[in-house]
Amino acid sequence: MSNKKNTVFLIVQDNEDARPIIEAVERDNPEANIQYQPGMVRMEAAGRLIVNRETVEEEIGREWDVQELHLVLVSLAGNVDEDEDKFELSWH
Repeated sequence: MSNKKNTVFLIVQDNEDARPIIEAVERDNPEANIQYQPGMVRMEAAGRLIVNRETVEEEIGREWDVQELHLVLVSLAGNVDEDEDKFELSWH
């Protein structure tokens, strides 16, 4: 990302539980930079990154509680706005 000051990121474990989340982030945030690293996946974007419950449910094929994200979460940067429908990171 060219402007690190506004970059938000979400790092999750690289495992079966996280894969639907990663796929959902890729779908809902086409501008996101996804970096696969040993044991983890870093997803970063300028300004905003969102994980939508509905998109994860489509990927996983079952109901998904946004709180399940915390089971695979490694690290994040940005202000968190979380409710039953989304997990959003931004600097605004």
